[in-house]
Amino acid sequence: MDNKELVLKAAGELFGDKDPSAVDRWVAPDYRQHSSLIADGPEALRGLVANLPEGFRYELARVIADGDLVALHGVYHGFGPQPLVAFDLFRVTDGKLAEHWDALTPVVEQTASGRSQTDGPGRPATADTERNRALVEEFAQRILQDADYSVLTDYISTETYLQHNPEAADGLDGFGAAAAKWAEQGKNLVYKTVHKVVAEGDLVLLQSEGEFGEPVAYWDLFRVRDGKIVEHWVVIAPVPAALPHSNGLF
Repeated sequence: MDNKELVLKAAGELFGDKDPSAVDRWVAPDYRQHSSLIADGPEALRGLVANLPEGFRYELARVIADGDLVALHGVYHGFGPQPLVAFDLFRVTDGKLAEHWDALTPVVEQTASGRSQTDGPGRPATADTERNRALVEEFAQRILQDADYSVLTDYISTETYLQHNPEAADGLDGFGAAAAKWAEQGKNLVYKTVHKVVAEGDLVLLQSEGEFGEPVAYWDLFRVRDGKIVEHWVVIAPVPAALPHSNGLF
């Protein structure tokens, strides 16, 4: 099976079946953890799965595969008192889950755009992956990191920009209004480092480090059509002061 199938099967047994023995089948002995929720290694994952609460379930929205990296976007129900939108990123090595990163944020029922944080196309469309990767990487450098908003429309469509950030309405005007509101609250969007780019077809996921009133991890997913960004999903998660391992969040 390919890496996408492998991750989906492993995640299904771990978090769908809630089967701790799936760790033996799918997880490498030197499994490296970057999540803020769990300690390093396969035994910590086994303990997490063994103690998942009654009623826990995972609702997958989409999956993106790029070489040895596979990203899942979905919603966890039952981890806490409210559902959590999550990006999970796995590195696959020799047919096993070898490394994991994630970011989670609460589900917002009433969003500015009327769109949920996960709805939209569920599968990457056939497209020029490397061209779309290059476009989003350039956008990340010029707009997100250098903050050169004069070239924003070189990258984002002026006709269609569907927004899943719960605080921003559709379109460039919607995003501009949200950004102005954030600035008033002292929460400017600051992107310092792009750590990973995961691309398949028309979807490109960025994992970045920056600030949004506090140190945060940004996970931005973009859909590209005809050379312009037309859709955006995001999870913004605070960087905790301490982690249950020494691997770092990124």
